Amino acid sequence: METASSRKALRKTLHERGMRMTPQRQLVLDAVRELEHATPEQICQRVQATASTVNITTVYRTLDLLDKLGLVRHTHLGHGAPTYSADDHEHVHLVCHRCGRTDEIPCEILDSLAGTLGDSYGFELDASHLALSGTCRDCLEQETA
Repeated sequence: METASSRKALRKTLHERGMRMTPQRQLVLDAVRELEHATPEQICQRVQATASTVNITTVYRTLDLLDKLGLVRHTHLGHGAPTYSADDHEHVHLVCHRCGRTDEIPCEILDSLAGTLGDSYGFELDASHLALSGTCRDCLEQETA
């Protein structure tokens, strides 16, 4: 849920970069926070419930700006549009490529992999912005049944 402090943070972040606060920017950020994981189309539907004149192009541009400002993040959970979430909503997504189920796991599960990538390749993993594709437990059990 959107709070006065996060509204103030958005206004401050925009102002520091020479941009102004607009109702559309606030509505898009509010929608991302309320929906937790949503595609641009879902965000647009939520925004249009309040402001019917806001179109999908405005939503895409605003999401791109908010992503660049670090206020939202996007993750590709498979084919199709990315999903957006608030910047403080961190976890790894496990996406079943058979049934489409998506589970969330703590980022810390990948700490040993992150260490190996850093030590061996000088690569810093951002596990909070990650989706792993595979087969879920239920689909594997159906396969063996």
